Amino acid sequence: MTTSAHLQCLPLDSSRWGELEHAYGLASDIPELLRKLDTVPSAAGDEEPWFSLWSALAHQNDVYAASFAAVPHVVRALATAPLTADFNYFQFPAVVEAWRLEAQIRIPEDLQTAYFAALAALPGLVAQASAREWDDDFLACALSAVAAAKGFGKVAEAVLEMTPDVADEFLEWFHSL
Repeated sequence: MTTSAHLQCLPLDSSRWGELEHAYGLASDIPELLRKLDTVPSAAGDEEPWFSLWSALAHQNDVYAASFAAVPHVVRALATAPLTADFNYFQFPAVVEAWRLEAQIRIPEDLQTAYFAALAALPGLVAQASAREWDDDFLACALSAVAAAKGFGKVAEAVLEMTPDVADEFLEWFHSL
């Protein structure tokens, strides 16, 4: 059985979405955006549906109840094609979890099981994606996803900034201590 089969997401047609909040109010618009993830497995972050998902669900270091409901859908979509999925499929859940940990936000009880199951699936999906070519962005997001899944929010956030150039500067600084 695949990882995607194990994730019990909040159904996209559930009225619960209309009760959940995001940066701009109620999240009744989020299911339609999440549906698009299945048909656009490699869309870049500045394209739809990612632009609107990021704006509403991971906005200026804030995450929302709807963010926790969306993560399992993102991971489920990722699980269908980890070899071709854009880095956002790893980055989004990593950022949501890192910011949740930093702000100590409580996940609504009815969303916890699916949310934590989605996070637990990330390291295995990173392993599946190891067979593909990785650029700087993909490397940072994949490593960040593993850190977030394992509860290392600060490391997850730091790794997102760790491009090869930044790593060179960091190592130079570190070795100068």
